[in-house]
Amino acid sequence: MADVQTLLLRVVGPDQSGIVALLMSHVADAGADVHDVEQIVIRGNISLSVVLDVPPGNDLLKNVLLFGWEHGLDVDFEIVDSAPSVRPFGWVVTVLGQQLSSADLHTVTATIAECGHNIDRIERLSRYPVYSYELTVSGGDGDELRNLLLAKAAATPTFDIAIQREGMGRRAQRLVVLDVDSTLIQNEVIDLVADVIGCGPEVASITEAAMRGELDFEEALRARVALFAGHPAEVLDHAWDQLDLTPGARTFVRTLKRLGFKIAIVSGGFKFFTDRLKDELDLDYAYANGLEIRRGVLTGQLDGPIVDRARKATLLAHMASTEGISTNQVVAVGDGANDIDMLEAAGLGIAFNAKPAAAEVADTAVSVPYLDAILFVLGIRRELVESEGLTAVNPPSVD
Repeated sequence: MADVQTLLLRVVGPDQSGIVALLMSHVADAGADVHDVEQIVIRGNISLSVVLDVPPGNDLLKNVLLFGWEHGLDVDFEIVDSAPSVRPFGWVVTVLGQQLSSADLHTVTATIAECGHNIDRIERLSRYPVYSYELTVSGGDGDELRNLLLAKAAATPTFDIAIQREGMGRRAQRLVVLDVDSTLIQNEVIDLVADVIGCGPEVASITEAAMRGELDFEEALRARVALFAGHPAEVLDHAWDQLDLTPGARTFVRTLKRLGFKIAIVSGGFKFFTDRLKDELDLDYAYANGLEIRRGVLTGQLDGPIVDRARKATLLAHMASTEGISTNQVVAVGDGANDIDMLEAAGLGIAFNAKPAAAEVADTAVSVPYLDAILFVLGIRRELVESEGLTAVNPPSVD
């Protein structure tokens, strides 16, 4: 056994059916022990690496070189340490952008190198609706990597960065909690109702006062809802007709449901809309504020507890408990200050086309206008989504 050599064998060239089987037949005939195999095919070209122990007194290398010549493949090898290499868990960096130029990829990879990290693997996840790549990196300081990459992404509007710790936690996610207004849908439902009633400017004025800090969330909500008093409840149906889902919303929901995720919406808007969204999209949970209706007329009052910033986080924890999972297994997606506690409470908080306050506390920010781009942050390849028929065409107002 002292004469056994451990070799790293590399095979590169045009991919052909049965190539790996033929190579392994030579390895098996030589009685070599395989310790590691990795392969990738890009544009019809194979790159295959095999670590194996070659016993003395056989013609494996000669046969493999002849195999390569016969099939137009480049074959080389080197002697390596027999001790298996152990790669500690590192980080998963997802890069997303409408195009992702070479300059974008250089910025990301150079920053990773600057932090002392090594890129172990790169995989393309999608070309549509955005380009995205997943990089597995190891070594270096994770906090430094996160801070520098997020700073680069903030300064470079052509790409977004998501950073997650590698390991079981990323594969254990089971519940996705979404904000509704300007996240699952493109609208703000309170504005839709106000426009139907005809009090849009008044509602907008109260909203602006709240944004200036003159009113808190509950005060602003009650003041705006009071303007609805005396109007028939049918105005809600008319507002519903104006509602538009964010592009990719149905693909996003379908895919996660197929993968066994539970999906919830938690909104500072109104139950009338979230209940309908729950039914239409086959969601698992829906929470929002109730509008009081008497004899078919809006009273201008709210019915039930207010779904504010703190309650969103409380509801997230409640749903996680109901599902028998920890909050670390929850993904939260939102865009505004009302989502901050929820984003912080989740194992992965994603700011989606968010205001600065939400983006600052989230684990990652996504600024492309497609909700299904979040699938790539979760490591789901576009080809998988398409192969399952989850991207079916939908009515224009829906997907």
